[in-house]
Amino acid sequence: MVYHIPALLKESIDGLNIQPDGIYVDVTFGGGGHSTEILKRLKSGKLIAFDQDEDAAINTTADDRFLFLHQNFRFLKNNLHFNNIKSIDGLIADLGVSFHQFDEPERGFTFRQDAPLDMRMNKTGSVTAAHLLKTMDEATLADILYRYGELSDSRRIAREIVAARVAKPMETVNDIIDTIGKLAPYRQEHKFYAKLFQALRIAVNHEIDYLQEMLEQALSVLNTGGRLVVISYHSLEDRVVKNFMKTGNFEGEGKKDFYGNIETPFRIINRKGTTPGDEEVAINNRARSARLRIAEKI
Repeated sequence: MVYHIPALLKESIDGLNIQPDGIYVDVTFGGGGHSTEILKRLKSGKLIAFDQDEDAAINTTADDRFLFLHQNFRFLKNNLHFNNIKSIDGLIADLGVSFHQFDEPERGFTFRQDAPLDMRMNKTGSVTAAHLLKTMDEATLADILYRYGELSDSRRIAREIVAARVAKPMETVNDIIDTIGKLAPYRQEHKFYAKLFQALRIAVNHEIDYLQEMLEQALSVLNTGGRLVVISYHSLEDRVVKNFMKTGNFEGEGKKDFYGNIETPFRIINRKGTTPGDEEVAINNRARSARLRIAEKI
């Protein structure tokens, strides 16, 4: 089984502008696709890779230039400092869920097969999607479905879930589908469930909060001229990355200098972002929603 096929591989590695003696970080190691290409371009340089999913460790390689850390990327700065690395020349993040995680039904990331409602990217975590659905109050659940899944009918969905769990807790994929399937728009069922599962997954793994923490730390450890390269797969992630690269904050409201220009810590390399071409999507359909953004610290 293929662990993961990275989207926009050449474009993202080129975007790092790798120097042979530089220090680089891959905060989403996964199948090791990006890391392998980075190592090909290094000589005396060093690569540090992060991944919170312990399964990713099977893809590591024995190389004196390579260090793998089984850590969430929100602990980027502390782990670099612990390993005597004060600054870096580039960082790459390939966000989202890997093929491996989607293709293991027991992980509960997909609505296409019945399985426990888990959705933890770090299998040692204590909170699963089933736990959230069992314990979260109706208003908070509705807010999560609206914010992270962009489900306009979030209040009605939350109300159905809270009413149904009195009789039976939702512990499996089929449980949640049986409970709210009637609310799925006709012929848009897959899109509806995809949004629902995205919202739950983001909440379980604190994806947006941790992404923001990592980006702020990346800015602080990047050398001047260092590159930040991020591949996102949905509008919520992309908006966070775009705003941060544009203004240095997540609201996208940058301070202006005397001449009216937005003050930013970055120079944007590909202003509109880069998306896969038809040929790549034909080979890797899961790449169709990918968007690559590249910025250089100034």
